[in-house]
Amino acid sequence: MSKLKKSIFTGAATAVITPFKNGAIDYESFGKIIEAQIAGGIDGIVVAGTTGEAATLTHEEHCECIKYVVEKVEGRVPVIAGTGSNDTAYGIELSQYACEVGADALLLVTPYYNKATPKGLIKNFLETADKTNKPIILYNVPSRTGCNISLPVYRELAKHERIVAVKEASGNMSAIAELIAECGDYYDIYSGNDDQIVPIMSLGGKGVISVLSNILPKETHDICELCLGSKYPEAAKMQLEYLKLINALFCEVNPVPVKTAMAELGMCDIEMRLPLCEMEDANKQKLIDAMQAHGIL
Repeated sequence: MSKLKKSIFTGAATAVITPFKNGAIDYESFGKIIEAQIAGGIDGIVVAGTTGEAATLTHEEHCECIKYVVEKVEGRVPVIAGTGSNDTAYGIELSQYACEVGADALLLVTPYYNKATPKGLIKNFLETADKTNKPIILYNVPSRTGCNISLPVYRELAKHERIVAVKEASGNMSAIAELIAECGDYYDIYSGNDDQIVPIMSLGGKGVISVLSNILPKETHDICELCLGSKYPEAAKMQLEYLKLINALFCEVNPVPVKTAMAELGMCDIEMRLPLCEMEDANKQKLIDAMQAHGIL
């Protein structure tokens, strides 16, 4: 295993929403969102991930989104393309396209629904890494995919020079601590949950791939920056200050609340694709109340 692989980013990268209007991608709003993120000091942009509703994008839309964000960002921050799939061959096709159009890295979720065995997971990720030329972030989110990356699988995948990082959204702090203890020299570990930024970074994590930063890019960046400077009490204070807002952003399935919040800020329309739909009134009010409490609205 090669230690100390090059980092894609440190700090906060935003898993950006994909704005829709009248059933199509709203590129005018998309451009405003990207510019607001960069102006807010964000450290990276993740396009076509879970928060970007990748599961309901057509192939053409998925490719267009990646190309658009790469061209819009113009190298100002790293662009990470969500290209994982439950079909390894299709995931490779998307990943190769993302590499061709200039994405800086790939975010590969575990194959959902198929629920691969550990051996199948290893083969899936290695096949993609061998057929692409950009660094890879593994994405572990078993609550959505029904498939968890175990420590032995992490150990095996760490041997590949282009598999350089992990987005850990399992929520299992004990497992994440074991991962960092055993593989922290071979992977950058990013929190995949906004309520676990400080705990994970205090153990050696390098940042977060965030939903919260869609609406608070500067503040999310600042939490990470405090952690990177070993100012954990100050970072924890900020983390706890925004905890009710973070919880409100996940009171219904992501990205419904964050897209609703962005619409309230005038950044996009409230338009999701089924089976996602508008929030229940009580939950929407909870979200609005949390935003108002922080002076966001």
